[in-house]
Amino acid sequence: MIRWFVQARGSTPGHLHPRRGVFAALLALAGLALAPSAQAQPAGTASPAGKCPPLLQHTLPRLQDEKPQSLCQYAGRAVLVVNTASYCGFTGQYKGLEALHQRYQSRGLVVLGFPANDFGRQEPGSNAAIADFCENTFGVKFPMFSKIQVVGRNAHPLYQQLAERTGERPGWNFHKYLIARDGSTVRSYPSATDPNDPDLIKDIEKIISTK
Repeated sequence: MIRWFVQARGSTPGHLHPRRGVFAALLALAGLALAPSAQAQPAGTASPAGKCPPLLQHTLPRLQDEKPQSLCQYAGRAVLVVNTASYCGFTGQYKGLEALHQRYQSRGLVVLGFPANDFGRQEPGSNAAIADFCENTFGVKFPMFSKIQVVGRNAHPLYQQLAERTGERPGWNFHKYLIARDGSTVRSYPSATDPNDPDLIKDIEKIISTK
């Protein structure tokens, strides 16, 4: 049996108080018993930063209520990022984007919409007005976020990273970026690429088939 002692106050350096020694032993044993469980994580899990690729390590307000949402919740999924606008010649693509989301979400795809007023001032409304338009006009259910800038000096860091990865910045509304499940690969598609474009569908099928 290991005997624990602490030095009594006012005693000489070599003099140990046995009662305090017992008390210290109990505290030490309790600490040893509690420490592992306080630091342990479930088997097979990692910290959010470890699981989440850098491209998704951003938090943005949700469009409908402006509550902060971490993009890390989409880690492990294929992500189609689209900058949107309500008064654009491509606005009708909302319908195709929602159809893509519904068709492939069970297989690992998520469409993320980011309203922006960068091109032609075609997204001038408030977040509430944009949310109302998207839901009531096109029945949009895929995740949408508050209005941001996607080009220029004040572009959101997410879009800065996407531009760096692909060498392409959005040239207009409804530019698309397709991010692989592990966040390592990004493909870029111009605004004129329809959500039903065969090449886009082919790339989505390939990415979601890769675990």
